Amino acid sequence: MKRNRSEFFFFLVSVLLLGLVIGNLLSGYVTAQTGSAYSDLEIFSDAISIIQSDYVEEMPTKELIYSAMKGMMDGLDPHSQFMPPDIYKELKVETEGHFGGLGIVISLDENKVLTVVSPIEDTPAFKAGVQAGDRVIKIDGEPTTGLVLEEAVKKLRGPKGSKVTITILRLHENDGKMPEELEFTMIRDDIKIRSVNWEMLDEKIARIRLREFSEQTATELHKALEELKKKGMRSLVLDLRSNPGGLLNVAAEVADEFLDKGQLIVYTESRDSDQNMKFNAKRNPSIEPSTPIVILVNEGSASASEIVAGALRDWNRAVVLGTKTFGKGSVQSIIPLSDGSALRLTTAKYLTPNGHSIDRLGIIPDIEVKMSKEQLVALLSREGSVPMVRMPPQPDTPSDDAEQQQKDEEEIADVQLQRAVDLLRGYDIFKSLEQNINLAKGEAESAVKEDAGTAVPEEAPVQQPEEPVQELQESLPEIMLPHEEQAPVPEGSPGVE
Repeated sequence: MKRNRSEFFFFLVSVLLLGLVIGNLLSGYVTAQTGSAYSDLEIFSDAISIIQSDYVEEMPTKELIYSAMKGMMDGLDPHSQFMPPDIYKELKVETEGHFGGLGIVISLDENKVLTVVSPIEDTPAFKAGVQAGDRVIKIDGEPTTGLVLEEAVKKLRGPKGSKVTITILRLHENDGKMPEELEFTMIRDDIKIRSVNWEMLDEKIARIRLREFSEQTATELHKALEELKKKGMRSLVLDLRSNPGGLLNVAAEVADEFLDKGQLIVYTESRDSDQNMKFNAKRNPSIEPSTPIVILVNEGSASASEIVAGALRDWNRAVVLGTKTFGKGSVQSIIPLSDGSALRLTTAKYLTPNGHSIDRLGIIPDIEVKMSKEQLVALLSREGSVPMVRMPPQPDTPSDDAEQQQKDEEEIADVQLQRAVDLLRGYDIFKSLEQNINLAKGEAESAVKEDAGTAVPEEAPVQQPEEPVQELQESLPEIMLPHEEQAPVPEGSPGVE
């Protein structure tokens, strides 16, 4: 056994030495901890030799190596994974023919539990009632414990029209109910998403809803902004609720629609500073810098959604309203291995212009407005068939009907959107008041100049209500008042080009 162990150790060390030599030729430096790595590797080879000789059943060496690598990657963070050749091939190759899905974005939480980031609107999962934050504990009766993300995705995918049953654990963290286990049987379908929807909520306030960040999102957003400007938009609600994210470059292009040229949108930090990236706005904004913006977010807003919300808030360009976001702010690199397997390795983290780390922390809203997941699902499922901002009962409605209507309104009312609309309307009123005061002040000063030499009667002083206006302005979040201050860039981070 000692001889087998020595031979196996010699084989592993030879492979490691070959990798180090190639790496040194490419990178030009040698790690200072090579000796320690050899010492630790001997422990690993001893364990494999003992398993091969003494375990009750014979185990293939590659299977042991793969299991060890899986455990090694699982110990790093929820997003780093080892992918065997079949899983890596599934990731690389675009499968021909029609394959369907359920319409959910999933991730692994900090405890390696398969978690729904967000159901995509108008898909089988959304219609069945799957919610953000649900823990997927079984797929077709098989536990999901120990599955890497790609394995779970593979089990959820399948031919259009086929059935799949998932069992979820719903924690009810916000409503005080006991956790419950629910089972959903769904029919897979082609997932087609229109990423941008827009509407005028009234004659001045517009709403744009982004469902995801796909290749066409930035182009569709630009067209929507141009149409809304023609319709008289003076303020905007940017709805990123339950938007699971998407492409990083698209997130930068979306933020580019609202920021000044050169302003930093997001940057990454990794161990190797040469691999750090930064994204700056490349052009001037599509709407006036004075246009107030409220961004709606919730726990289903992740990744690219968090990048946009963080960038606009750091530059004092928008108020963020809703609940804390998901907290997905890391960069994964796919590194192929020689036998066809691969590593998905976290190599960097996203940071907002002010240096705020998104990963596991999320975006904390400026104004917290809570809303149950059931309420949000009901609202989004009825979107397009009911007004987004519901009106109160009419005065001539009978009292019993009015009470029932009010109850129905409360069940379906979008309290987050209504709060955003109220905030924008209030800001518009204060701005109009300030403009009227300044206009009256200017007219009074002109009248005084025309009557030069004529004293203004003491009993009729010119009214200049500057203090009340100042108090009204201070009652609004400071971020709502557009100004030209730039967000500070943290020390040691990339500057604005």
